Amino acid sequence: MQQAVHLSGSANDTAGNRSDCPHVVLPEELFFTISVIGVLENLMVLLAVIRNKNLQSPTYLFICSLAMSDMLGSLYKVLENVLIVLRNRGHLEPRGRFETTADDVVDSLFVLSLLGSICSLCVIAADRYLTIFHALQYPRIVTLRRAALVLAVIWACCTASGIAIVAFFHHVPTVIAFTALFPLMLAVTLCLYVHMFLLARSHARRTTTLPRANMRGALTLTVLLGVFIVCWAPFVLHVLLVTFCPADPYCACYMSLFQVNGMLIMCNAVIDPFIYAFRSPELRDAFKKMIFCSRSQ
Repeated sequence: MQQAVHLSGSANDTAGNRSDCPHVVLPEELFFTISVIGVLENLMVLLAVIRNKNLQSPTYLFICSLAMSDMLGSLYKVLENVLIVLRNRGHLEPRGRFETTADDVVDSLFVLSLLGSICSLCVIAADRYLTIFHALQYPRIVTLRRAALVLAVIWACCTASGIAIVAFFHHVPTVIAFTALFPLMLAVTLCLYVHMFLLARSHARRTTTLPRANMRGALTLTVLLGVFIVCWAPFVLHVLLVTFCPADPYCACYMSLFQVNGMLIMCNAVIDPFIYAFRSPELRDAFKKMIFCSRSQ
């Protein structure tokens, strides 16, 4: 987010005389390349589900929601680079009204990506829980129409929240609410995991076998959640440090890694589609058909 970047810069100016940690600067071309790859990969996931009727199920609809979140996170950086190029070439007035509005829109995409990822992972966790332990009732409980309705409500709330967070990000309560979503998501998914583990152990004691496909889906969710935490946690910590200890030399030393933390976020959008393809034979086959059909044409 631009606000985090500006705050990070002023914080390091304040604490620069007490911190010997230099800023780690990564090439903008690297950010742009990884962001474009992330957009294209997640767009492939969306197209694969849209073009294959056998993938049009509630489970893959929730995966599409996560892919959309990842694509928005990559698109954020692409648009930001475009704005930087236009400003450097003199096509935009520095800190003018248009650039300020464009920055707010781009930042809203970034926040929407994080909120969408959090909500999508929670919904996928709930879907896995119902698939494994309420398999008989699952087709009646989770229909395609209900899944679409749930996602519509989630994205509407995320969009409104993203706009509000960007508008009031300079207020400490907003920062606290924004960063609190991260541990809250972990708490919710952890509760589901513990409950699933206890039920799975109970099923095992009764010699009831759980479907391998369902357990494979739970493992996929575990990998997705682990990658999400590794890639987003450093940025969330950065926001907290910028807010509560901007002048501390140790905080400033960590904040010098801001671009590395941003690169991790971009990598998350690139890694997730590989996890889908590796863990899902159906999606892997859909990718192969899309690639080979496009080559044959």
